[in-house]
Amino acid sequence: MAKVKIVTDSSVQLSDEEVKQYDITVVPLTVMIDGTVYVERDTINNEQFVPKMLAAKDLPKTSQPPVGKFIEAFDEAGKDGSQVLCINMLQAISGTVHAAEQAATLSKSDVEVVDSEFTDRGLSFQVLAAAKLAQEGADRQTILNTIAKIRQNTKLYLCVMTLDNIVKGGRLHPIAGAITNFLNLKLGLQVADGKLKVISKGRGDKSLRKFFGKIIDDMKNTKAIKMIGVSYVTETDVLKDTVQQLKELFPDVPLYYRTTSPIIATHVGRGGFALIYYSDPD
Repeated sequence: MAKVKIVTDSSVQLSDEEVKQYDITVVPLTVMIDGTVYVERDTINNEQFVPKMLAAKDLPKTSQPPVGKFIEAFDEAGKDGSQVLCINMLQAISGTVHAAEQAATLSKSDVEVVDSEFTDRGLSFQVLAAAKLAQEGADRQTILNTIAKIRQNTKLYLCVMTLDNIVKGGRLHPIAGAITNFLNLKLGLQVADGKLKVISKGRGDKSLRKFFGKIIDDMKNTKAIKMIGVSYVTETDVLKDTVQQLKELFPDVPLYYRTTSPIIATHVGRGGFALIYYSDPD
């Protein structure tokens, strides 16, 4: 039976230790800040990116990996006869998964590409499970079945504290952005079915506390939460209070807390953060 090698993209929220321990190949996105191009996880990391973004004259520009980078990764992973499973961030925010799909048709290796329908730690839940099973000798179909179940039981919620980056990125009309910022509106969003949906709008931090309060109430009633991730751009009181509640309510559940990736930080902006978890109700 052929071994399986796991490949993903650098929007994934994984520690360097996890990447090494589970032999995961991470294909990097690039980001350009005021004319200088950086390679994620190589010439810039998450923590280094945020202050550079906040100090930049213009909004940074992120780019998906070239098809050739995926071909190189797939050929290398499969050169010993292994099958390759590439798990990527949702197509709603990046063309990365399509670049991987194109590369899969050109690679010498046997490659299957999956849209995780998530990003950040939500993507890592699937990648880690896949890599652990691969190390145990599971076949690709078994791994696919497992990550599909994780995908179905993953929740990803996101708050946007300021719409400045969304406006600069051309995703919201500047006048609308000026009005919403003037009104101090905060947005609560959910990633569901591979799409980003606004599910809460309100003024000030109070609205976000209410938004995350409801999420935590839902978590209390969720059986067998396996992992929690909290990823942020810059720390805020709402973020710190939310994390403290999670630690008190779920002391035995692993909680991964870290600055988010450049692509997410660029879209979300200062103060934004995400709460991500998955459960195994069976």
